[in-house]
Amino acid sequence: MHRRFLLEKLACYRASNDEENKLIHATIQFVKTHVNCLERNLQTGHITAAAWIVNADRTHVLLTHHRKLNKWLQLGGHADGDPDVLRVAIREAQEESGIDVFVPVSEDIFDIDIHQIPSFKSDPLHLHYDIRFILEADMRGTVKVTHESHDVQWIPLNKVQDYTSEASIMRMVKKTCLK
Repeated sequence: MHRRFLLEKLACYRASNDEENKLIHATIQFVKTHVNCLERNLQTGHITAAAWIVNADRTHVLLTHHRKLNKWLQLGGHADGDPDVLRVAIREAQEESGIDVFVPVSEDIFDIDIHQIPSFKSDPLHLHYDIRFILEADMRGTVKVTHESHDVQWIPLNKVQDYTSEASIMRMVKKTCLK
């Protein structure tokens, strides 16, 4: 079963609050219900993987100003059939930032979110079941902006609220401060 790896990761994850526990349960149900949950052609929604990228001192986070959504977000994207969501998160971080080296702070899930993606071109409104990992990178590396972003920046952790008020982003800021 190609979803077993993902289900095992989800079963080991412990949420930081009751709201996130609901997200875990909904994500597990989604994965169990949809054999093709890792494919973006599942139009109701699909699994995505994201990277919460911090510097070694945990004072900054790398965020992208997403072109389609016009929001500051963590880097990440579609699993495209790959059940190894950590590998997907690293791949997407590399593609979207131009940074080659990321070190997983942990191979365990750092955060989970489910969010609506508005319809765009031929894609209908759908859900992203986002599995997030905390990665570390060197801030001295050159960051590039790709066609997917307006900008990519290292942002001081204590200034993230100046860029976004997204609840899941603020939850990850809080988790980072607790580590």
